[in-house]
Amino acid sequence: MAKPKKVNKQTYDLTIIVPVYNEEENIDRLEQTFKEYFDQSPIKSKVLFVDDGSTDESFEKIKKLSDKDSRFEYLKFDKNYGLSSAIKAGIDHISTPWTGYIDADLQTTPFDFDKLWEFIKDYDLVVGYRGDRKDTLNKRIQSKIANAIRRALINDGIIDTGCPLKIIKTDVAKKIPFFDGMHRFIPALSKLQGAKIKQVNVRHFPRLHGASKFNIFNRSIKPLQDAFAYRWMKSRYINYGIEDKNTGI
Repeated sequence: MAKPKKVNKQTYDLTIIVPVYNEEENIDRLEQTFKEYFDQSPIKSKVLFVDDGSTDESFEKIKKLSDKDSRFEYLKFDKNYGLSSAIKAGIDHISTPWTGYIDADLQTTPFDFDKLWEFIKDYDLVVGYRGDRKDTLNKRIQSKIANAIRRALINDGIIDTGCPLKIIKTDVAKKIPFFDGMHRFIPALSKLQGAKIKQVNVRHFPRLHGASKFNIFNRSIKPLQDAFAYRWMKSRYINYGIEDKNTGI
């Protein structure tokens, strides 16, 4: 007999996207941390895992967690498509008014979503920046190079574009023009719509389990290519406002 599908009747304000690629060692910690966060947070929130074609036991753990707790949902890709695709898929499947984003490595903490939430009424996008980085020296150098390239080419005023902690209005997120590498430019792409953005200092922690999926190429060379793609898109971006209509829609 087929297992009855869980029914989730609770109304949520925020869906937090957590992209996952071979993070089996972090899933149990994610479960514990988010449950602790849900219990104390004033925000009615849930998690949407997006498994990006993991080849370890990540998805099996995610599915087991989701089956027993309706606050955890998932999407599973048929193969590895990359971080930008995972974020886009998450946004495409969100119906709550607000969309959050955090990495599965928990180098930032969901508890800091409450810090971002304090500003949410006055802004379309609230992003974290890691004022006290806990990365290795090599990783910090790569990030500095990537941020310097981005600032020189697009000058979006964002302190730390690599910080994964973000809350954005879902209707703004759904209008972001996506391309491979767009996760580095969510604030800049939101600004094309006239979005108001607030930056908030958030905590940062060392990675406890698993390995970073980034290297000098996808932290420096790839962002350079993507920055030129953004500049091209910005010069041709279509944005308009409707003053009046009679369309029946």
